Amino acid sequence: MKKLVAALACRNQGSRLYGKPLQNLDIDNGITIIDNIIDCFHKIDSIDEIVLGIADGVENEVFVEYAKKNNILYIRGSEKDVLERLIKCGAITNATDILRTTSESPFPYFDFIDSAWKKHIKHGNDGTFLDNVIDGCGFEILTLEALKKSHTEGEDRHRSEFCTLFIRENKDRFKIEYIEPPVKLSRKDLRLTVDYPEDLVVCRAVYKHFKSFEPKIPLLDVVDFLDKNPQLLNLTSQFCEEGYKTMYL
Repeated sequence: MKKLVAALACRNQGSRLYGKPLQNLDIDNGITIIDNIIDCFHKIDSIDEIVLGIADGVENEVFVEYAKKNNILYIRGSEKDVLERLIKCGAITNATDILRTTSESPFPYFDFIDSAWKKHIKHGNDGTFLDNVIDGCGFEILTLEALKKSHTEGEDRHRSEFCTLFIRENKDRFKIEYIEPPVKLSRKDLRLTVDYPEDLVVCRAVYKHFKSFEPKIPLLDVVDFLDKNPQLLNLTSQFCEEGYKTMYL
């Protein structure tokens, strides 16, 4: 029996913006980035469980408190070995497969998760990826066995935050399927991930405008909103090129 578990790797350290997952999208109501992601996960039928993969260190205790307060499972592990944390998330829940998004990207394209999971199972995939999409909106579904193989046979760079890099570099050893998003979401001049303070300004503006739809913010409409507000696009345009260079590593 297949079991899909959503794993969110969490840590507070960041050279550009501290504590990204716990930054507020909605300041007045205290709705954080990770709140919106988890609220969305709860609405996805194919997701059986949610686990936080929290990095070691006292500075990350706040995520433990968050998990306990919200009745969410969690594990602790090496800050650098993100891949091991994902594997631990799967082990604690007896998962067969892991859904991976990043904990600082509040608006993944959730509409495709159920259909991607069905394809993943039907085609016997090791990895099913939503690539070629706005930075911060993609996701990956990986078998736990593929992640374990990556950890055992890969190098340190494969165990870093680029934890599907081994699979992507060894396509002949894994069965991989790429899901194509709507053309409208293939925009390399946009980003909806929070790495810089400017990113946070943009994501807050998006959330405020589409608040009535929360937590599942309609991405196709978000593109139109941003196109009509070039002052927001200009805030993050300087970060797009570098972001897309490392997006699929």
